[in-house]
Amino acid sequence: MATKDAVLERAVDLARRAAEEIAENPSDVGEHRGSTLESERLVIHRFACTARGYRGWHWTVSVARVPRGRSATVCETTLLPGDDALLARPWLPWAERLRPGDLGPGDVLPFKPDDPRLVPGWQPADTAEAELIPLSELALARERVLSLTGREEAAARWYRGSQGPTSSGSLAATAACGSCGFMVPLAGALGQLFGVCANEWSPDDGRAVSLDHGCGAHSQTDAEPESSQWPLPDPLIDDSRVDPMTLDREVVTTAEPVESVEPAEPVAQSPVADEATPAVE
Repeated sequence: MATKDAVLERAVDLARRAAEEIAENPSDVGEHRGSTLESERLVIHRFACTARGYRGWHWTVSVARVPRGRSATVCETTLLPGDDALLARPWLPWAERLRPGDLGPGDVLPFKPDDPRLVPGWQPADTAEAELIPLSELALARERVLSLTGREEAAARWYRGSQGPTSSGSLAATAACGSCGFMVPLAGALGQLFGVCANEWSPDDGRAVSLDHGCGAHSQTDAEPESSQWPLPDPLIDDSRVDPMTLDREVVTTAEPVESVEPAEPVAQSPVADEATPAVE
């Protein structure tokens, strides 16, 4: 078992200078937090880190000496977190950090050979999956097509989104997209519930919309409003109601009646005076 090494334990100043060399500012190296004997002739000194954002971190400097040596030598200097240190979130690969909408021009998603949203386009994965894939979606030109999981996830995402029946524009519409002449039906299983809007005046132009979605650009804008399964909520303040109020008015009387004053007749101007008055240009 290794015993205490007096030479290495006294090398605090040497360890501090080594930590200050790698620190951005020498003031980032704080007070000495003690030393630990790791093995024979090897001691680790720890210093508090005072840099902003590194609460609970400490500088770690390992010093050693040769057998029968009287001087210490710095082996390694690093910054390590303590028990109450502020740590960053666990690192995740780029493919797992991506979220919908993060992909920009020139970015390429990593290939997933086992993506559950896709199945082989020329041969179903199993017998159960083969019964659920329409013949129109078995594409020889595409290696993979949407699986049942992929279709269900897409349908749920589209139906809950802004192109579904619960958006504010859809609730205010007088008719649904299913009766609009600008709606282009989709082929396959998703066509039972969705289509693509082809009206340039619609805010949903070029997007997949549910058949019970709606907007103000319907092809039959004179259609009567239809009842909706998702009615608009009642307003917090009802402006259509008028609350009657009784006002106590005081009748003001005067002691003497006020005589009416007739307006004075206008005085006719003499035409001579008008002719004598010079015109102002």
